[in-house]
Amino acid sequence: MAKETVKKHSEFEELIENPDVLADRLAQSEDFVAKNKSKLLGVFAVIAALVVGAFVFYNYRSSQNKEAQEAMFQSVHYFEADSLNKALNGDGQYDGFLKIADEYSGTDAGNLAHFYAGVALLKEGKFADAQSHLEDFKSDDYLLQARAYSLIGDALSEQGKNKEAADMYKKAADHNANQYFSPQYLMKAGIAYEAGNDFKAAAEAYDKIVKDYVASAEVADAKKYKARAEALAGGNN
Repeated sequence: MAKETVKKHSEFEELIENPDVLADRLAQSEDFVAKNKSKLLGVFAVIAALVVGAFVFYNYRSSQNKEAQEAMFQSVHYFEADSLNKALNGDGQYDGFLKIADEYSGTDAGNLAHFYAGVALLKEGKFADAQSHLEDFKSDDYLLQARAYSLIGDALSEQGKNKEAADMYKKAADHNANQYFSPQYLMKAGIAYEAGNDFKAAAEAYDKIVKDYVASAEVADAKKYKARAEALAGGNN
């Protein structure tokens, strides 16, 4: 234990006293964020749509009028077939998510169309539009609402708004926090904070996983990332 403490203290001093070492660490951090961003930021769009979104859609159907049901059913079919343009804009016979969200505003169908439209626009790389639709979506289903917050974080991250993205991931993690999804969102928050060079906030996000979600699959990586972030945070002081 004493040897590890001495080693950490020595590494910390080296970071402060040698700018080249700190620069190298920062470069490594940038590589880490670049490599992990594509894996951990924005990977839930398909899961959100196929696992959660479709389930909620089929539960909402009974409360909608026949026209909205038929339009949504066809749009979901196109979405699941990865025909995103038809899913969003319709096929000439059935409306797409964009028109349904507008024409049925205030209904369950219109609300859910915002969610689907946001996911589809994310997949198309239209991040600002995706953010707008996802922000218009509201759900009493805490898992789906948390997922929407996370997807907004993805859209913000892709626009280079790292702090806003990280804050949204934290909002997702705190929305009826649970052992399965919250650690995932906190991990994404930490990576987003690192992308914005806020290593102190990143370390805090990872630390929350370590302390509050000890049985999660993310805890081992969270410990490693926390140590890195703390070293980089200390080197910036």
